Amino acid sequence: MKADLFKRLFKAIYSEDIVSLKKIANTIIQDERELGHGKLADSLEYISASEKPRFSSFTDKPQNSNSAGVSALPTSKRDNSQLVSFVPRELLKHHMVLPTNVEERLESIEREYAAKERLGKYNLYPKKKILLHGSPGCGKTLSAERIAWNLGLPLLKVRFDSLLSSYFGESASNLRAVFDYCKKEPVVLLLDECDFIAKSRIATQDVGEVPRIVNMLLTLLDEYNAPGLVIATTNLKIQLDEALFRRFDDVIEIPMPGIEERKKLLKMTLSAIPVDASINFHILAEKMEGYSYANIVLTAQRAAKYSILAGNKNVNNDYFEQAIAEGSKF
Repeated sequence: MKADLFKRLFKAIYSEDIVSLKKIANTIIQDERELGHGKLADSLEYISASEKPRFSSFTDKPQNSNSAGVSALPTSKRDNSQLVSFVPRELLKHHMVLPTNVEERLESIEREYAAKERLGKYNLYPKKKILLHGSPGCGKTLSAERIAWNLGLPLLKVRFDSLLSSYFGESASNLRAVFDYCKKEPVVLLLDECDFIAKSRIATQDVGEVPRIVNMLLTLLDEYNAPGLVIATTNLKIQLDEALFRRFDDVIEIPMPGIEERKKLLKMTLSAIPVDASINFHILAEKMEGYSYANIVLTAQRAAKYSILAGNKNVNNDYFEQAIAEGSKF
């Protein structure tokens, strides 16, 4: 372990900075994978996934809780369908490769939330309403999952298929029920791909449920004072109502990965799989110019599958070329 990592570790321990401790743990896991210690990395990751954080109010199940460990989730009054989906902690994806400036902004959100009590003594408050925007596959949803993971909070994803209704006023009522639920328990509420309910009121002539639910969303964001966070993601920044942007504490663009991010992501994806010494990750990253994070991972996994199915021990350039060629067909 490097000296600077030791310093960070001791500083985090004695300042009781749980967010930094989790990041150091993730760094150690990633370093062990890169050193080829896959079994150790898997064991450490299993521990981090199975241990429940002591500071989370969900360590013990509240009364009237369901099997997920959270109290009864909000449902539609008309047909009793669930308005949100609970994402179990073990299914949260939290390993990310981001540009330094974006990483620092996400870390700032996590640090502020972890220190909310200290900030409160000075009448200061952490960022709690976050809007993430960017191209499809750039890591917006993953960023929300990573924040939930690092803070030890449950992630609830709004089910727009259940929330939206053709009945007058019912969609707005369902949305309020979701936000009211979040006042009771600290969660990360994810409004994933909220484009179709948050498009500009000016851009539509609809006088029905869409403008009504947009207005309700603006009101609920204004009133938001829940113990957790609300994170919205969108692909269509230019079409969103400007009033919506003003309701968020932070608006962060998640960019497409640059060449350094592409290289790191390729290595991370293949960290547990033998790779031929002839592979040049820099050249591969150059060939993946314009690829999203999701497509890079998919391409690397596809190359690994081709290798395994062919009975080879190492992933080589031929399999990568095949994987890239296959990807270009879509």
